[in-house]
Amino acid sequence: MAILTKNKGIEDVLFEKKLLTSDQVSAINLEHLNTGKSIDQIIKERNFVSNNDYIKAFGEVYGIEYMPLEGRIIDPKLSELVSHNLAQKYNAAPFALDEVSKVISVAMVDPLDLQTIEFIERKTGYKVKPYISSLAEIEAVNEQQSGKAIGEEISAALEEISATTLKIEENQGDLTADEATLRDAPIARIVGMILETAVKTGASDVHIEPEETKTRLRYRVDGVLEEKRTLPREMHDSLVARIKILASMKIDEKRLPQDGRFKVEVGKTKTDLRVSTLPTVYGEKVVIRLLKEEGSVFSFRDLGIRGLSLSRLEEAIIKPVGMVLVTGPTGSGKTVTLASALSKLNTTKVNIVTIEDPVEIRIPGVNQVQVNPQAGLTFATGLRSFLRQDPNIIMVGEIRDGETAELAIHAALTGHLVLSTLHTNSAGGSIPRLLDMGVENFLLASTLNAVLAQRLVRKICVDCKEEYSPPPEIVDDIRRIVGKIQHSQILMSKDKTIVDAVKLGQGENLKVFRGKGCEKCGGTGYRGRTGIFEVMIMSDKIQTLTLGRSSESQIQTAAVEDGMLTLDQDGYLKVLEGITTIEEVLRVSKG
Repeated sequence: MAILTKNKGIEDVLFEKKLLTSDQVSAINLEHLNTGKSIDQIIKERNFVSNNDYIKAFGEVYGIEYMPLEGRIIDPKLSELVSHNLAQKYNAAPFALDEVSKVISVAMVDPLDLQTIEFIERKTGYKVKPYISSLAEIEAVNEQQSGKAIGEEISAALEEISATTLKIEENQGDLTADEATLRDAPIARIVGMILETAVKTGASDVHIEPEETKTRLRYRVDGVLEEKRTLPREMHDSLVARIKILASMKIDEKRLPQDGRFKVEVGKTKTDLRVSTLPTVYGEKVVIRLLKEEGSVFSFRDLGIRGLSLSRLEEAIIKPVGMVLVTGPTGSGKTVTLASALSKLNTTKVNIVTIEDPVEIRIPGVNQVQVNPQAGLTFATGLRSFLRQDPNIIMVGEIRDGETAELAIHAALTGHLVLSTLHTNSAGGSIPRLLDMGVENFLLASTLNAVLAQRLVRKICVDCKEEYSPPPEIVDDIRRIVGKIQHSQILMSKDKTIVDAVKLGQGENLKVFRGKGCEKCGGTGYRGRTGIFEVMIMSDKIQTLTLGRSSESQIQTAAVEDGMLTLDQDGYLKVLEGITTIEEVLRVSKG
């Protein structure tokens, strides 16, 4: 694409077209000199001309043609080349295709965005010819194309009777006529398509949400919800009924929340699905949680725990008695961390029992128990029974109440190692939370070995990773956080990558990375997740603060003085190492 040399500005073109007066041009130039704002910005802010007139003038200055999109018939093949999500992300709308010369015509809000043009060219294999259009026109075209694509996908799903690789385990008992129809109807194949997509994309949850005129379908991938498509509202009740049949739920009960489960198999991957329905003003919302039957167990280093944090955690879990807590919000990877700890501790010489809700990761050689409140099996009753099972190590899925907390402390006092999770925002917050639950301060001070707080951040896609210079305020923020890391903490860390990252953050030549977005990461710039962590040990100083029932901030400050890297610091070090982005760390570390 050849860009003409800018001999005259937008204000000159608008003046020639009699859309600006000489006084307005003088006022624009004066403001430009006084404030340093660009002339383009001033024209937009002052609303001197309409958006369409501005766009046409911009195109004329840079030799880019304006393309009105309203009423234009778009080739459906373009949606296959450039997806709806991609077009939305880059504010671009492909509107014509020349198969002979291999050129794709794309209307853009910013046709000078060479990075986006290059990305579309790589993705499609076609040369991009950019045009300029308004954001409103581009969004209207993309919405129209999205509707067509949805219709085609649904039609294709209805036509495909046996093309899917999905196998669903469902009850084959007596079905009513309506249930039998739903099982064999095309709607069943649409449900199959939704579930197969979820498994193949690595989604952890599927949300099917009714609205007044449509049904939204969203997948949670790498911890972030993404809207994949919308479905006709008329299909919603049938979709929900089909899912209820699979999960052995009552299809005629629409006024109360229900829970159910079933299994699917895609290729060789077996997945356990937990289904929850919730009545809303527009109908029943369905959330499906996907749990792989063969859950992964990683080493601590694979999870992202390094340096002093790693050595302190390993030291805490090899103690024969005491308590180790893993804290963080829902979905922060606590279960995987506990499973990794148990896998490390699991030998023929110890008896390990767990009580979980649900059992998400199966560990060979470990006695895992599923909570069953209907039968009277809760965390508290399970813990009482465990003490009669001659255990060495006990894992409690979650400490939710005072009774469970008290029993866990009692187990740790009587010669057992207890591992559990707690919902707090920081490692230091776990002590006040347990004290609020009624645990005696002197018992807690003598039993708690360590607390690990964690979050999950998305990793930068290695296929589209690029280095860039962050804005000055980001540089200052990184230096502020990393600058607080004590010299003693660096010396205590034997991990060279951490030492190098600290030096980089405290030095002059600061560089960070991001993902441009590519086919392999679905245009997001991220692929996979890792953890950021802080590990607080029960030092003499923190024991004293526990006995004095000190606040979370006081305990957290003492832990940092004892050498603890905070979540922010660990996250910023991973930013400097090129593992994740500053946006990801800020997104999760404040929650």
